[in-house]
Amino acid sequence: MSEPAHARPRPIDVLSIGETMALVVPARAETLESADDFRLEAGGAESNLACHLAAAGLRARWFSALGDDALGRRIRRRIESHGVSTDGLIIDRDAPTGLYVKDPGHGVQYYRAGSAASRLSPAALDGIDWTSVDTVHLTGITLALSPTCRDLVHAAIDAAREHDVRVSFDVNHRPALWADDATAARAIAEAAARSDAVFVGRDEAERLWGTQTAADVRSLLPDVPHLVVKDADIEATEFGPAGTVSVPARRVEVVEAVGAGDAFAAGWLGELIRGGDARRRLDTGHASAARALAGTSDVPQPDPSPSSRGRE
Repeated sequence: MSEPAHARPRPIDVLSIGETMALVVPARAETLESADDFRLEAGGAESNLACHLAAAGLRARWFSALGDDALGRRIRRRIESHGVSTDGLIIDRDAPTGLYVKDPGHGVQYYRAGSAASRLSPAALDGIDWTSVDTVHLTGITLALSPTCRDLVHAAIDAAREHDVRVSFDVNHRPALWADDATAARAIAEAAARSDAVFVGRDEAERLWGTQTAADVRSLLPDVPHLVVKDADIEATEFGPAGTVSVPARRVEVVEAVGAGDAFAAGWLGELIRGGDARRRLDTGHASAARALAGTSDVPQPDPSPSSRGRE
């Protein structure tokens, strides 16, 4: 598979598609059981990535569906406050906005069944001007939400291919969202094989496909132009046009691990769009992930100055 050949830049650097939920998180680095103060934020892999990209000065747009409710309206304002465009966002009056609760050091609890985003289908993409998009970002989470969401992911890849748009795909395996690992393994591998840039943790690849090393993952996905295998706090390896490049992870005192993968993908993808080489892409990904690991927020705090608004 070769990379899209269109002349860059296009008006939107990255169009990120997928569900964002209301996120309840302790205000300080405390457990859910012991905390007294909480923050209400927006949380979702795809919007997290868009917020990181916007903070780095790129033009990001997030596309999904929200319920016609207070949480949905709050999420939209929150994402826009980071300089991310929400043009074309679907408001579903018949389904709620999803919710999840973060328990630092103990993972997360989801309340997303039947959410507005889970009802998305390929028809939702009809209003997107693909000629304005440089890169579309998708994840394995969307594949798991519903059969229509799975169809949407492949319809987005089809549209990207038709309009010379680069496809970025983060495996983001969430076992609780799938009926079984075998179903997840097939569906995620199919979407990954159709992408131009793929991010996967070595551990999640082992659970999905039984691979042991980064090289094993490459053997499974030999034709992906840029395959990035992340090995937790050890290193990340990119298989691409420059060959195989590995960069050690940065040492950091971990406060909360959730969201670090989105930060890594954003740092790596931003450097790809800017023309950075493989080593720079991986190093920037690590730096972005390290910042996320050191706090409880999934995204950088927005700059309140007027200059931070309306990058698109």
